[in-house]
Amino acid sequence: MAATDDMAAIAAKAEARQRIARLAFWSIVIACVVLALKLAAWYVTGSVALYSDALESIVNVIASAAAYWAVLVSYKPADQDHPFGHHKAEYFSAVLEGVLIVLAALLILNEVWRSWQTPTPLEQPWEGLAINGVATVINAFWAWTLIRAGRSAKSPALVADGRHIMTDVVTSVGVFGGLVGAILTGWQILDPALAVIVALNILWQGWHVIGSSMNGLMDRAVDTTEHMHIRDIISANCKGALEVHDLKTRIAGRATFIEFHLVVDADMTVGASHVICDRIEDALKAEIPSVRVTIHVEPDDEAKLPKGTTAVPFA
Repeated sequence: MAATDDMAAIAAKAEARQRIARLAFWSIVIACVVLALKLAAWYVTGSVALYSDALESIVNVIASAAAYWAVLVSYKPADQDHPFGHHKAEYFSAVLEGVLIVLAALLILNEVWRSWQTPTPLEQPWEGLAINGVATVINAFWAWTLIRAGRSAKSPALVADGRHIMTDVVTSVGVFGGLVGAILTGWQILDPALAVIVALNILWQGWHVIGSSMNGLMDRAVDTTEHMHIRDIISANCKGALEVHDLKTRIAGRATFIEFHLVVDADMTVGASHVICDRIEDALKAEIPSVRVTIHVEPDDEAKLPKGTTAVPFA
């Protein structure tokens, strides 16, 4: 029965890995399609705001390729050089994406400066906006898909890619509305002004992506709600032990690492204490995907709570 459950778990993980890899690959394809549409919109209008929108899509293509590479690497099994696995590879992809976003913003600001020096009227603006609108709808659907799947699978690379694309969607909607206003009012200054707003917006998003990824590289602990959930699982399954203390957690991509000390009676056999550890570990694995559990068993003279305490066995 246990062997059957293990095989089912392995099959489920393999299926999840293939699904994430497919999403990451199709993200590259869709990014290229959207880029082509936005370049066409810029070409027919000459709008610097649409140029800035297209430039951000170039970043999307590069970032999607980096995310695909990171997903493939992160799923590689642990080896001699990487005994804890390759989960953090996705954070490097997210950091790269943040840097590229910042670079795109600087390039946009440079184009804005050139546009202000030599202003030009918009050509075929409605056709360009229609093309850009199609690209925006595609982006919105795909961003929602990536964020949802990335959160479900605890994939930082997919979530970062989805958030970046969603930023692109917000940018495109703002550009669309602003350019409609510029066309109707004849205020050509709105075009470069919109590009500045786009640049500042993606600068902020780039900083957010980099900060979030660096947090992951620094072994950030789980949030308070998840921490309490872990405590509850351990408490409900530690019958026979005297106390649990020094609970520590960290997140590395999809994996959650949990470590704590389990205090047992000094006269308890190794086999009996091992049964308790297995029960706790199985309960954690059933509730938390991709969890890695390390339990340090200690005798009762290492307890931190007063002897005979019957409260929740944590210190």
